[in-house]
Amino acid sequence: MAAKRLNRGCAGLLLALAATGAAAQNLEPRSYQNAPVGLNFLVMGYQYAEGGIEGDAATPLKDGHLRMHGFPLGYARSLDIAGNSGKLALLLPYASLSGSGTVNGAAVSRNVAGLADPVLKLSMNFYGAPALSAAEFAAYRQDLIAGASLQVTAPLGQYDQSRALNLGANRWSVKPELGVSKAWDKWSLELAAGATWFTDNHEYLGASTLAQDPLYAVQVHLTRQFSRPIWGALSYTHYTGGATRVDGIPKNDLQQNGRAGATLSFALDRANTIKLYAFSGIYQRFGTDLKAAGIGWQHLWGATP
Repeated sequence: MAAKRLNRGCAGLLLALAATGAAAQNLEPRSYQNAPVGLNFLVMGYQYAEGGIEGDAATPLKDGHLRMHGFPLGYARSLDIAGNSGKLALLLPYASLSGSGTVNGAAVSRNVAGLADPVLKLSMNFYGAPALSAAEFAAYRQDLIAGASLQVTAPLGQYDQSRALNLGANRWSVKPELGVSKAWDKWSLELAAGATWFTDNHEYLGASTLAQDPLYAVQVHLTRQFSRPIWGALSYTHYTGGATRVDGIPKNDLQQNGRAGATLSFALDRANTIKLYAFSGIYQRFGTDLKAAGIGWQHLWGATP
């Protein structure tokens, strides 16, 4: 029974690794749940996303439409950090992107495939989720958990400075976040708030410099445990900020956007989990009106009871 609880308790890593969108826009239920120390996770998946662009903060593309096929590959490990549970996760997202629109009144289109910017994320629960062995975790029951995370995106993805549409952003981003999770029997409610800071892109459309203000985001997730191997969640995120400047000139593109999504996770056996998810924009002021759906597979090993 303990091994089944390991799978159920750690499946929340999957969506965090599978998401390939902007850091502030991800919907990640169960990010701050406890997990036994020493578990390893291999994550693979597929995501399809499409959307229109209205004054996007990171590109001059107008009246555009994007389609993306994403193939994320990730690894994560649960940790003991000063007596509290933590996780370290690495995502290497491969994607195929096609898009069309206008730039300065001229019609443009592009099809590109390659590596998007990789993501490294470290999280730690500092209240209500002590570091436990697999045997100890079998008796653990969640009440209130509080934690924090730090996510770093590296500018290693495909980037062509002569193009308006790229898989990589050619800049670093850092996102600290605080989160709390409260459980009531088979229900749990999770709240998280974070901010993403960006370095400048000095090779934007040639030799221009793109600067972007911090992007602030809040998330709420309502999760229901239907049975030991199955759970589902409804999620919502609101993000604001992110106004940009090109060579010091403001673009008047402050973002005020909302996105809702749903997740369904079920365990195939003690070591394998399948997750289905979808999300869509509810309202938007600038940015990409993105709709996406995906499936992920998670395999775990280690921390045997």
